[in-house]
Amino acid sequence: MLATELYQLRKTLVRSGVMFAYSGYMTEQVRLAVGETLKQKLSMEDANVKTVRSVFAVFVEQMQNIIRYSAERVPEDDADPTDELSFGVLTIGKESDGYALLSGNLILTDDIERVSEKLVEIQGMDHSQLKKFYKEKLKAGPDEYSQGAGIGFIEIARRATYPIEFDFTPVDDRFSFFAIKAII
Repeated sequence: MLATELYQLRKTLVRSGVMFAYSGYMTEQVRLAVGETLKQKLSMEDANVKTVRSVFAVFVEQMQNIIRYSAERVPEDDADPTDELSFGVLTIGKESDGYALLSGNLILTDDIERVSEKLVEIQGMDHSQLKKFYKEKLKAGPDEYSQGAGIGFIEIARRATYPIEFDFTPVDDRFSFFAIKAII
């Protein structure tokens, strides 16, 4: 039974074009190690340099988003974020249009409106508008909710070939699951 279930998961991932899947606790050390493996795999596929850079940049932003903002943490409410482990899922696969990077994590349901507004604004921008918005945000600095430079979603959208996709699904009365997808 064990091997059958795990093999079925593997078949589902392969059938979906997924070449990399990670579900679990994430840290900067995990991001670095997985990033090296990803670069090696992309170079083996003879992806062009620009594609490799874009896929890697989006991968980094998605992992950092999980590390910094996942509501599923161990230990919960730790004062020192460097001691925390953040849970999320990230897949990278090939689709007919390119590489698809999909990540997700739990967020507080109360944060959906704020996150959604940011993403809808970014989704509606073309590449020149995104470039201008990126520069403006760098000059203005991060907003009160940001744990970084506040430009992660913009960077993902700038690297994506098509507008980014995102969605939320309720988990319980306190949490929802947030997913974001970019195609490079």
